Amino acid sequence: MKVLTWNVNGIRARQHELGTLIAAEQPDIVCLQEIKAAPDKVPELLINAGGYWCYWHGAGGYSGVALLVRHSFFTEQPAFSHPSFDMETRIVVAELGPVVAASIYVPNGGKDYESKLRFFDALTIWAGETKRQGRSLLLCGDLNIAREERDVHPKERKPGQIGTRPEERTHLATLLEHDLVDVGRTLDPDNNELFTWWAPWRNLRQRNIGWRIDYVLASSGLAAGATRATSMREFGTSDHAPVVAVFG
Repeated sequence: MKVLTWNVNGIRARQHELGTLIAAEQPDIVCLQEIKAAPDKVPELLINAGGYWCYWHGAGGYSGVALLVRHSFFTEQPAFSHPSFDMETRIVVAELGPVVAASIYVPNGGKDYESKLRFFDALTIWAGETKRQGRSLLLCGDLNIAREERDVHPKERKPGQIGTRPEERTHLATLLEHDLVDVGRTLDPDNNELFTWWAPWRNLRQRNIGWRIDYVLASSGLAAGATRATSMREFGTSDHAPVVAVFG
């Protein structure tokens, strides 16, 4: 199983890049964030991407997520849904047999910090309930929290900044307690430059002065089969890199 997650920062601007990426990587599951488009505004090239079951969940030029599942990976059309805590089109879930996959875009908290924490609380409760049902979880997306201090380049660290606050990291740690594994960090434990987002100025991306805020989190049974996780820093024009994880 190959999983790709990417905050595209506008699907209309990134449609051809995404098409190229899908053709090159041939992922089984594609999770997108910040599509910034209602379903009827998603480019025709992608709205019914060849060979994929597609669900586009957006409401306009802000936020929005999508989930694409390869026909050959899951032969029946998946049941797509949104947990009750969904707000601003920030989460879509696909039922894939014993696996529940989700594309998630957590609020960054700059405008409403408490709303970010409430969203994360609800996400954690939902993950726990899903685990108790005996399902495996695959949570992918832009969680807008740098899990550890080293997940922010030293030149980008500032005391008390949103995305790095102790309570945010505690929220992420609590989510992981539901038998979830941070696949990227587990496969590359010593890499202190494993970044996925860069502010779009001063050539920070080229210099790899960034943050790690995009994740593939998997239930331990799934994660045990993970063989590769890569942040594709050199691909695309979004301010986020695509992250690809391979299982089995």
